[in-house]
Amino acid sequence: MQHFPIYLDLDARRVLLAGGGETALAKLRLILKTGAEVHVFAEAPKAELARLAGAGKLTLHRRRMDAADVPGAALVYAAEDDAALDAGTAALGRAAGVLVNTVDDLHGSDFITPAIVDRDPVTIAIGTEGAAPVLARMIKEDLEARLPSELGLMARVGKAFRGFAEKLPMGRARRDFWAEYYQDAGPRLAEGGAPALEAGLDRLLARHLSGTARAGHLDLAGVGPGDPELMTLAARRALDAADVVIHAPGTPAAILELARREAWQHEAADEEKALARAGKAVARGLQVVWLVPGSGEGALARRLRATGWPMRHIPGIATPIRAATPANAPASPTNRETAR
Repeated sequence: MQHFPIYLDLDARRVLLAGGGETALAKLRLILKTGAEVHVFAEAPKAELARLAGAGKLTLHRRRMDAADVPGAALVYAAEDDAALDAGTAALGRAAGVLVNTVDDLHGSDFITPAIVDRDPVTIAIGTEGAAPVLARMIKEDLEARLPSELGLMARVGKAFRGFAEKLPMGRARRDFWAEYYQDAGPRLAEGGAPALEAGLDRLLARHLSGTARAGHLDLAGVGPGDPELMTLAARRALDAADVVIHAPGTPAAILELARREAWQHEAADEEKALARAGKAVARGLQVVWLVPGSGEGALARRLRATGWPMRHIPGIATPIRAATPANAPASPTNRETAR
């Protein structure tokens, strides 16, 4: 990963853009969605830029940017469609210690602006490090079609309710509450707008406060041949919900990365110690996932069943998928393609 993805707070901070043409306008449409104080420098700006300035959306300077303009700015964009002019703008920004983006010039930029799916305040950024912008746009189009338009409203109402949800114990109890809101109650009530969502959250919180604490549980999940794409959906869901992840030595990092960052991970190099840790976690009401190669069936599964803990076995693929192919037949798909 060459470019580290972050979300930068631009509220009331200055963002400078050099350029007055279509390239500058395309970049501005995104920047103006933030709370930044936008300054545009252009000797011959398009009429649309003048209109935006007249509406108070930005400050238009009908001249070129100079060194005195830059100190204290959060970002500088060079968008003049002229390599020499853009290089001059970039030099001004770097001399003042400000991050610079030269539009459509990956190597001349300190940061890149990703493709964005905007369901404010839910924002999804998609980047390919400049390698495949078309692919980023394809992913963006797919997500735009999948994500409901009410998602932003659900998130805004949920954010305002966070203080009330603090009545629930920190950790699993709160995660279960918010998971039910975003996966079930929220989507059902969103058509009724904010009042329906707020009333639904009140009812949901009352039910969670009056209910009993969720019991600890262990899932023994087989990870098949070690390819994340060949894991079962049930195993991936269990891993995503786990508080504790115990895994066999040699479990691929790509599989462990599917767990929540907050989940505690332990390599079961010593099975007895791992069993003791799992037992303590289950007794505390935590959700434990134990990852093993192949199907997961065997001596460990029998030992876990004998403990009497609440548990479930999620079988994995025992061996890679293979299909017999006659010698004169066309090549068969790969195992991954077959699984898909």
